[in-house]
Amino acid sequence: MTTSLADVASSNATLRAFLHGLPGVDRVGADQRAAMLSTRSIKTTAKAQAIDLAISMVDLTTLEGADTHGKVRAMCAKAMHPGGGAPQVAAVCVYPDLVSAAVRALGDSGVKVASVATAFPSGRSSLEVKVSDTALAVAAGADEIDMVIDRGAFLEGDYLKVFEEIVAVKAACGEAHLKVILETGELATYDNVRRASWLAMIAGGDFIKTSTGKVAPAATLPVTLVMLEAVRDFRDMTGRQVGVKPAGGIRTTKDAIKNLVMVNETVGADWLSPDWFRLGASSLLNDLLMQREKLATGRYAGPDYFTLD
Repeated sequence: MTTSLADVASSNATLRAFLHGLPGVDRVGADQRAAMLSTRSIKTTAKAQAIDLAISMVDLTTLEGADTHGKVRAMCAKAMHPGGGAPQVAAVCVYPDLVSAAVRALGDSGVKVASVATAFPSGRSSLEVKVSDTALAVAAGADEIDMVIDRGAFLEGDYLKVFEEIVAVKAACGEAHLKVILETGELATYDNVRRASWLAMIAGGDFIKTSTGKVAPAATLPVTLVMLEAVRDFRDMTGRQVGVKPAGGIRTTKDAIKNLVMVNETVGADWLSPDWFRLGASSLLNDLLMQREKLATGRYAGPDYFTLD
């Protein structure tokens, strides 16, 4: 924590004063700017570059009760070799009990293994369970942990509890990066999204992430805009750069490119890298590959040309 923020988390009262002292979000303005940016057109050469960049930013994800070791191995093979000379994705994201299977399948490919933890997706468990959940995933080889905050505590104004849980989970991560999931669809207002973003960053999160993908609405463009503005302002204040990961509902190449335009126009090229921006998705990759094939050959490949995610 930087000197200017050193005392912010000394009590719930100081945290509340800081978070509620942040500038309010102009909801109409945020909606209008997001809508305006989503109309930007991209020429063919730039579009091809954007598609490959988006592929390299994908966290290829499976978070279903029916997940199997075989499904994870197949997903890892696709993550490393999407097809057609496309770049490999940034990471695969799985439940903690499947981390070891992903680690074995990915080997030294460079694709990261991310794991959800902390009683995903509800976040409703004891701190001891959340820390243990995290530690087990890291011990199995996870490079990244995607934790969920306690939205009930946040909405009740118990900011210190949320802060202390993030700090404890970050400590349990060791060398693994921590992505803090805000579940923006449950936060009700853009002001709350901004406050939760700052709270997660002050507590040490390496990324802030919109959603679990289990609650609607998930990664809307205005919400992503608010979070991008938060990481920009946080870096201006502290000098520390934090990543952003929209997740849930990003299914098409158009969706992905709209997000990249949003990043470029809001925080600039410093965030246009898998190190600082990710796209959490399960079905997006195939659409990116189909559009990539169309640009390369002039013809659309059928959906059965690519393996299912």
